[in-house]
Amino acid sequence: MTAPAPPRTILEYGLSSGNVALVQLLGLCPLLAVSNSLVSALGLGLATVLALTATNACIAALRRVTGRDVRIPVFVTVIACVVTAIELAMRAWLPALHGVLGLFIPLIVTNCALLGRAEAFASRNDPLRAALDGFAVGAGFLLVLLLLGGLREAIGRGTLFAGAGALLGLPQLEWTLLPGYRGFLLATLPVGAFFLLALLIAARQRWSAR
Repeated sequence: MTAPAPPRTILEYGLSSGNVALVQLLGLCPLLAVSNSLVSALGLGLATVLALTATNACIAALRRVTGRDVRIPVFVTVIACVVTAIELAMRAWLPALHGVLGLFIPLIVTNCALLGRAEAFASRNDPLRAALDGFAVGAGFLLVLLLLGGLREAIGRGTLFAGAGALLGLPQLEWTLLPGYRGFLLATLPVGAFFLLALLIAARQRWSAR
């Protein structure tokens, strides 16, 4: 029987060596679609972190009472319940942000990272380690979302956290980098997201090789 992975290894895997966006290339649809602004990227990223942490912890707590033949339906049910709770909470407390993110919040259910970590880690470890793994994987996804969202918004519009006042109630976060900047349309379009993500993946591969 192999020894449980130490917390440092769990964190390193989720943030770097097993990063779902830059290494495993999972969840790219919401990553590319929602990262056109930093506020949207932050909202979806935090929701994903919460979903991964909660589902991993719940599945780890149920692992001893879940038969192998029904484990996948149980995983999907838990994931769907957690994501639905997150969506309802966001609709109640952050309705403006929920309106911007729209369908991408319930689509967290289809993110392969959730089911993948449930099967590969949460079903084989205690709830505390499973929650840490979910947090690390979600944080890795959040960091890429923020980096991509920040780059696209800065290059495309010359701002950071534009709309934070209306969507989050935090107008102090809004920052204009270049007053009078007309913007670069390509960065705000999906094709710009593909180019920037490719550059981030290449930079990560270069750094890893060194």
